[in-house]
Amino acid sequence: MKSVNILLGTGLISLLAGCANTAVTVAPVGPNPFGREQVTANGGLEVFSSLVGRTEGNNPTWYQHSGYDIYDAHGRLLQYVGNTIGRYAQAPRRVVLPAGNYRVRAHASDYLWVDVPVTIEPGRTTKIHLDDQWQGPDTVSNQALVRLPDGDPVGWQGSLAK
Repeated sequence: MKSVNILLGTGLISLLAGCANTAVTVAPVGPNPFGREQVTANGGLEVFSSLVGRTEGNNPTWYQHSGYDIYDAHGRLLQYVGNTIGRYAQAPRRVVLPAGNYRVRAHASDYLWVDVPVTIEPGRTTKIHLDDQWQGPDTVSNQALVRLPDGDPVGWQGSLAK
């Protein structure tokens, strides 16, 4: 009986660990099609990942976006982004990337991990919204937005053209 409990416990832990690492994947996200362009060969990326509460001494809690990973088109890790721009700032860090296709793996407010295919275009910034604080414009068709399975918008539809 003892060995049965050990096997069941081990199986349950393995199942839960597997679920914890499984990421939700969404459609490709690209820059705002109505946004301004700048003359530059590189593009930008901003990821509004889930917010993490920070505390220090007796100061009130402040919130910053959690860090995330950027992968190239072949699945190789390019960089980890510590997603803060200052000690108390809530805005995410803007990353400059060459134009191309990438994948971002980040924490979302309602999901442990989300994998987002990303298109970076020259002179434009692609924004990924995973913190439940962006609704997208009311004047835009729902087909122009990428959504999580629960319906929350993530960003503008992008393409992964080769």
